[in-house]
Amino acid sequence: MRLFIAINFNDYIKNELCSVMENLKKYTLRGRFTSRENLHLTIVFIGETNKVEAVKKAMDNINATPFELHIHRLGKFSRRGGDIYWMGVENNDTLFSIYEQLTAFLSQSGFQIEERPYRPHVTLGREIILEKNSKGKISEENVPDLKIKVEKISLMKSERIAGKVVYTEIYTKML
Repeated sequence: MRLFIAINFNDYIKNELCSVMENLKKYTLRGRFTSRENLHLTIVFIGETNKVEAVKKAMDNINATPFELHIHRLGKFSRRGGDIYWMGVENNDTLFSIYEQLTAFLSQSGFQIEERPYRPHVTLGREIILEKNSKGKISEENVPDLKIKVEKISLMKSERIAGKVVYTEIYTKML
């Protein structure tokens, strides 16, 4: 099973993120945009494993209380063949603590965790190529300032069904 731990969004947040994507699409020559139902914030990517119970145990062992998440800026990771566009997350001590606790528990259980620094973001699209004169038209004024109360984290299964990537919540840890 292909797994990751995430914060899922309510309909309001998803609608706002979709508005940002629709604005971005106006200036896009090509690219793949995240489907509305797949919008989330990854905390830890696990990958292929059959050790689901070990992941659940790691989630159950974290110590955190509900917190507010602030999503508020548009950014990109430059890539050959098209950029990854994302909405950024304001630094949040609770989110980073959850990440650190999870990666420590998972590493102790034998999972290989990415060693690069955690840069929380919501992926809007991949392999995005913009029109040549569009860079000045995509601005922060079209990006909402979003706040969400995070009360749980979710273990998500990723699978391809009928050619489409589908994320399914298989476990929840209330904070």
